[in-house]
Amino acid sequence: MKATIWHNPRCSKSRQALALLEAAGADVTIVDYLKTPPTRDELARLYDRAGIAPRDALRKEAPAVADDAAALDLMARDPATIERPLVETARGVRLARPPELVRDLL
Repeated sequence: MKATIWHNPRCSKSRQALALLEAAGADVTIVDYLKTPPTRDELARLYDRAGIAPRDALRKEAPAVADDAAALDLMARDPATIERPLVETARGVRLARPPELVRDLL
């Protein structure tokens, strides 16, 4: 199974989600989203597929935004505001907080 994780190696939840994917034998593509940020369109696609409103996928420390369009603009401009980890497989997309949510995708 192929999986993509938008990952921050400094985040314990992201490391835990990655470990669960690897333990399950997934062929994981790791995207360090702080170094290679997703585009606004990619974020919109991922959150739509996950059934998550972009505002609900902002880190708690992020500035308040008026709507989902503003949330996507902020995340595209400042990827540190993206809640992590975000995981995608053929079965769907999950914001893996808690990390065990990746099991839904395996």
